[in-house]
Order: sequence, then structure tokens, then C-alpha cells
Amino acid sequence: MLCTPMHITAAIYVNDHESGLIEDIGKWLEELAPERPDYKHHHTGEDNGDAHLKSLLLHHESTLPVTNARLDLGTWQRIFYAEFDGQRRKRVIVKVLGIA
Repeated sequence: MLCTPMHITAAIYVNDHESGLIEDIGKWLEELAPERPDYKHHHTGEDNGDAHLKSLLLHHESTLPVTNARLDLGTWQRIFYAEFDGQRRKRVIVKVLGIA
């Protein structure tokens, strides 16, 4: 199964669904790509340079296993949608590939 957000400032990733880890991921992303006014991207009239960089760090899409018509994840694995620029309407595409 392929899962991809149809917006460049979003990410799909798989990780443990644990609140401390989710908070750590947010802090880590802000340290690596902080919100600030001096990104060259902002010269285009946009103000979301950090959102583009954060989405690169977490992956733009995920390929996930499907077994017997069911998503096949590990015990603690969950799929996350991360949006770093909430200005526009978003959508996610999910494609299941394989034998019908």
C-alpha cells in the first residue's frame, strides 16, 4: 500500500504512538528547521520555508505491507499524518497494489 499526502508541506510516517515520542519528534523538527523569517523561500511571497524542510525530514510518503487484505504493521506501529502548514485544504492518497 502506498500512502502519500498530496501537499508538499505534509508528511506520512510510521512510528510508535506514544505521547512523549510525538512531543520529542516535534521538538526535534523545530530544532532542525525552526520557524524563522530568513528562509530564501519567503522571497516568493510564501512564509512556510520551515514547513517544507520539516516534511523532508519525516518522508513524503510511506509504503506499507498488506497481508490477507489487512494492513500489516508491528505491535506498536501507527501511521501518522503530519501537517506543517495548515493554510490550505489537504488530501491523502492511498493506493493498494497487488493481486486482487
